[in-house]
Amino acid sequence: MARGATTVLGDGLPPRVSGALPLLGHVVEVARAPVGLIERGHREVGDVFSLRLPGKRAVVLLGARHNRFFFAETDRKLSIRTAYPFFERMFSPGFYFFADPDEYRRQREIVVPRFRGRELDGYLAVVLDETAAFERHLGDAGEFELTDELGPLVMRIAARCFLGPDFGSRMDRDFFDEFRRFSAGMNLFAPQWLPLPSVLRGNRARDRLRCALGALVRARRAAPLEPPDLLQALVGATYADGTPVPDPVLVNMILLFTWAGHETTTGHISWALVDLLRHPDHVGRVRAEAGGLDLAGGLDLTDVKRMAHLDNCLHETERLHPVAHVLARQAVETFRLDGHVIPEGTVVIAAPSVSHRLPGEHARPDEFRPDRFADGRAGRRERQSLIGFGGGLHRCTGVHFAYLQMKVVLARLLRRYDFTLLDPDPRPVRGMRTKWPAAPCRVRYARRGQAVV
Repeated sequence: MARGATTVLGDGLPPRVSGALPLLGHVVEVARAPVGLIERGHREVGDVFSLRLPGKRAVVLLGARHNRFFFAETDRKLSIRTAYPFFERMFSPGFYFFADPDEYRRQREIVVPRFRGRELDGYLAVVLDETAAFERHLGDAGEFELTDELGPLVMRIAARCFLGPDFGSRMDRDFFDEFRRFSAGMNLFAPQWLPLPSVLRGNRARDRLRCALGALVRARRAAPLEPPDLLQALVGATYADGTPVPDPVLVNMILLFTWAGHETTTGHISWALVDLLRHPDHVGRVRAEAGGLDLAGGLDLTDVKRMAHLDNCLHETERLHPVAHVLARQAVETFRLDGHVIPEGTVVIAAPSVSHRLPGEHARPDEFRPDRFADGRAGRRERQSLIGFGGGLHRCTGVHFAYLQMKVVLARLLRRYDFTLLDPDPRPVRGMRTKWPAAPCRVRYARRGQAVV
């Protein structure tokens, strides 16, 4: 079969996209340009198609209907635990998403209340304080590489909210860079036995972070903080049956939330600023919307909810630039879908990066149009179709925290500064990494003459 031809497979399997190499299949393209490969698969085949990977069969599902199936069947026909073997290595077997469903629910019950209602309100002061410190760091004018500055800001917010105000004095390495090394050790398709340099660096970073976070947990057990913050609440938490949460589980929880709290939010807030600067009319609307709010320190959750247009802008960025560009599960049984056979053991992939831009599901899908989310019932349908933070029971626990900090940071910065995008067409980073804007992606800034805060 020629490389440029789609392959019709036997046994009822979905057709395979073109471009598979002898022995290697699509693995080179997956490593270099996975989104382009999936886009080609959609053009050639449609919403369901196969990829060939060394030692693995993979099927891609696209579109809102298939996304609903993907999340509804997780923990039934599909497993999240076996789809991400590197997560088990980077955290531990039996932890959170990678535990069996009952244990996952038990651990989740400890975490979910920390990202709701009054708990979120308590994080606002940290977000405002760190954003004010960031403004002092910027000064009146200058320029910076977007993720180089916003990444550490997001990390400081996450670390202070999750680890407490004294986390910095307990970290003997640059916290942000350590988490970048940790992240680089995660690869969806690379064999786990392969001693890639990025994997080895990630393992070393994991061990250092566990050591530092374990020391924090022990310190909090010895001297509890009053009033308790998130870390203290977790340290004192018990399961529903009264059993204390073991220290290894606590350390992994803190590691996961701090990592996820910077990995996805850094990319999302960076793309959001890019999108807004490309569409200055929306910058004006965001400023007008925030004009009556006390962004200097008197903000509460009701005020944050009032920033509806900024919320729509962030959802439109999630649609156009999902940082988690592919999501994976593994079939735990053989089943049929749309007349195709999906065999047990198949890696099943959902692709927010492509599903979010399907012309049949989104009007003018490649355009930045935040008002698509403001249109009553249609807007709610648009919002519900987004899977940038996952979906179903396994949807990102901290999504409301992420949106809260992005709204507050962007509202304050846009009130304080005028920004100019110096690299007008930034591209996402290549390969399987989370899709931050690739450097160069620089902005120039100057303090606004009529700044309110």
